[in-house]
Amino acid sequence: MATTAIKKPAGKSWRVVDIVVAALIAVAGGVIFWAWSQGAAAVSGLMNAVYPPLTGLIAGGWMIPAVLGMLIIRKPGAAIFCETVAATGELLMGSQYGASVLFSGFVQGLGAEIIFAIFVYRKFNLPVALLAGAAAGLFCGLNDSFAPWGWNIAYAAGDKLAYIIFTAISGAIIAGALSWIATRGLARTGVLSSFASRKAATEPVFS
Repeated sequence: MATTAIKKPAGKSWRVVDIVVAALIAVAGGVIFWAWSQGAAAVSGLMNAVYPPLTGLIAGGWMIPAVLGMLIIRKPGAAIFCETVAATGELLMGSQYGASVLFSGFVQGLGAEIIFAIFVYRKFNLPVALLAGAAAGLFCGLNDSFAPWGWNIAYAAGDKLAYIIFTAISGAIIAGALSWIATRGLARTGVLSSFASRKAATEPVFS
């Protein structure tokens, strides 16, 4: 009796081009992280003076590589890889947050990765991008509020909850929506011709 071999789902294995492009996204992300940190330091003082948890609204910039990397590469592990390597780049450039950025990068990437995994890495529309960004923001807020090195660990419970909500909103808008828009823009130029995301510009927004 003939037997049928169980095959791995097509398109899920990483190719050399995937690794190279993911690394480039991560390196660019590291520069974004570093620049975002400088900008955040400039405006966080004002936000702290108004209501400290509001600083969560600028957190989304640190989550862009996770969502953008996955929207372009569309392979399992892309969100974690891009976000963690980007965090490593920020550390090497001299992060004011020290080595804690490595764990932060990992958990933020994990948050986004979980959302794409729930959809079996088959949906990359706007709602999924927003959810991935929000999840990255949620994990960021939890990390900042409850990890031993969390910078707002001394917040009252209500302020921690507000901060976590703000980071989730920021992640959805800055990392989720902007990364989705950027991917569609890149697809229009033809630079994504080697990836499944090459048709991103014409993919349905909501389905």
